[in-house]
Amino acid sequence: MARVLVTGGCGFIGSHLCQALVSRGDRVRVLDDLSTGLEENLMPGAELIVADVGDPDALARAMEGMEVCFHLAAVASVERGVRDPRGTHRVNLSATVGVFDEARERGVTVVYASSAAVYGDLDVLPIVEDAPTRPLSAYGADKLGCEQHARVAGVAHGVRTAGFRFFNVFGPRQDPRSPYSGVISIFCERLSHGQPVTIFGDGGQTRDFVAVGDVVAALLAGERVASRGAPVFNVCTGRSTSVLELAGTIAEVCGVRADIRFEVARSGEIRRSLGSRARGRDVLGLAEPRALRAGLEDVIAWMRAGRPGLRVREEVGVSR
Repeated sequence: MARVLVTGGCGFIGSHLCQALVSRGDRVRVLDDLSTGLEENLMPGAELIVADVGDPDALARAMEGMEVCFHLAAVASVERGVRDPRGTHRVNLSATVGVFDEARERGVTVVYASSAAVYGDLDVLPIVEDAPTRPLSAYGADKLGCEQHARVAGVAHGVRTAGFRFFNVFGPRQDPRSPYSGVISIFCERLSHGQPVTIFGDGGQTRDFVAVGDVVAALLAGERVASRGAPVFNVCTGRSTSVLELAGTIAEVCGVRADIRFEVARSGEIRRSLGSRARGRDVLGLAEPRALRAGLEDVIAWMRAGRPGLRVREEVGVSR
């Protein structure tokens, strides 16, 4: 039985990870300020410390006695990074440096979330981990900084780490009413209720949508390969889907006709994104990823079951 800390463990991805950890018999502690995570998502048997990951005292208390830290806490919003770059930097990079430093003091292995946002808009697809990193947002720049600090923590202090560049993650417990939610949860919510969806641009922009269960499998495998060399891996499917195709597939799953409205494309949006999963397959032994339609059926079933584990925040409306 491992002693594991999960920062952001009440959030979308974190709660699924905690479920897997508790199921395998680990002792799980969660550090979450509940700014976006929900206490209802906390797995039974997991300990919760409600605090900011950037608070050194709280982080030290949370890390005490742990063997592994899965560091997922972040402000995962490009838009908020534009409005508040200092505030998001404090959480996304400064706090991560604090995690690595605390891990150094206690001999803790750190498996952390990075992002495909580190790549920016690249012409050569699929994107491999050795591709140029040219982030276009403060969020992407901070995540790239996390990777650099992971490398330094390994070289200078012997901290064992593994980083994962998430592409477009989706699945149950992703709040469709959050203004920062992914396109899949928003489309599923609206189309399942027969409401129109809005596509910015012509809908030809493509993404690599990866189911949250595949993300959890990658993170768990990260414990095994974490090293002082700070390896990083894409978490993706290697399959490309346009936003227009996505809307059509969700409509089919919901049994409705898609009512699509088009608006002017948002400035700075990446046109095409597609990851290579070769390194994760070869090094981590990851299984073939879940098919998009099967993952969408999971989301729709969760919504029709009343969204268990997610308190509806009525004050937040769907903004896109």
